[in-house]
Amino acid sequence: MKGGTRNGVEAVYARPRHRAGHDEGRREPDRGSLDAAPLPADAARMGLLEQLLAIARNTFLESIRQPVALVVTVVAGLLVVMANPFSAYTMMDDDRMFLDMSLSTVFLAGALLAAMLATNVVSREIENRTALTVISKPVARASVVLGKYLGAVAALLACMLALMLVLALVELHGVQQTVRTPYHLPVIAFGSAAVLLAFGVATWCNYFYASSFAAVFIMSVSPLLLVAYVLALLFDTGFAPQSIATDFRPEVWKAGLLMALGVAVLCAVAVAVSTRLGQVLTVTVTVGTLLIGLLSDWFFGRTVAAGAEKAGEAAYWASKTAWGIVPNFQVFWVTDAVNQGVAIPANYLGLTALYAACFVAAALALGVALFQRREVG
Repeated sequence: MKGGTRNGVEAVYARPRHRAGHDEGRREPDRGSLDAAPLPADAARMGLLEQLLAIARNTFLESIRQPVALVVTVVAGLLVVMANPFSAYTMMDDDRMFLDMSLSTVFLAGALLAAMLATNVVSREIENRTALTVISKPVARASVVLGKYLGAVAALLACMLALMLVLALVELHGVQQTVRTPYHLPVIAFGSAAVLLAFGVATWCNYFYASSFAAVFIMSVSPLLLVAYVLALLFDTGFAPQSIATDFRPEVWKAGLLMALGVAVLCAVAVAVSTRLGQVLTVTVTVGTLLIGLLSDWFFGRTVAAGAEKAGEAAYWASKTAWGIVPNFQVFWVTDAVNQGVAIPANYLGLTALYAACFVAAALALGVALFQRREVG
């Protein structure tokens, strides 16, 4: 009996104990869940903007530390660098080929990240039922969807900024058309130093402070690459000083801005779809929307241009409706204008931004409507 009593006492003390009213139901917040956001118990006293910013901030930190964000950014950056030597095999259009390849790489990387990050921050939370932590508080579901989108698109734009800076540095270096073409030493020196320094900072913070390597690297490499790009513009290939405007191409950055608007539209579509679908279907719908949007002029524009008399009333109105519903991503793709030296006017940027804002608002409104009746418990 003594032995049995002793074993019973040891078994009791071996169990985790909870103090009533203190530790019951208490757990450490998961960095990848919604309840990591600083939403206090008196969330009813928080204003709508405070709730929105809290969810957006948590979503941004959650998205930027995702391994897929680092992997896609690094792989796309390497492909942009490798596009430089691959473009040297054309006869005369080396720079044009480089811009086509590199801008396409950045655009596709942004589209893939839009689908993956939106899935990680919305559908995964619903499947793991961690979304119930926020929904059970006095937080509107519309605020959750909008905050999720703002956080995800901020992380997405941070990755695209890093890729655009890599593209700008490689474009400044230029394609080695012949073996006698000099290397742009400032680009190589400053660009390599920026990447190595960002890698060192991320490694240091991860080892000593347990910070996310992916988050620190992405957040530190962009400002470092920006400094490297500005310094490289101040020197020619042999480190001789020159004006910063000598090799600066603003049209490349305008093209990057338009691509960012297109990716923001894709991110809104992905967030809306992920409120109902899982990861695979969300990626499929997002990539399908991108492909159909890029070919919408060919799919629907030809029928609309032919008119109702030639195409038929039913085909004409069906194509016209689809042409208006599906976002036309050709308006965000201006690589041909950049290659031909055509200046992109400011009013085109403004109208395209308004076009993107309308589609983002429509997609998020659809996402809120789908999320209102979604079971999260």
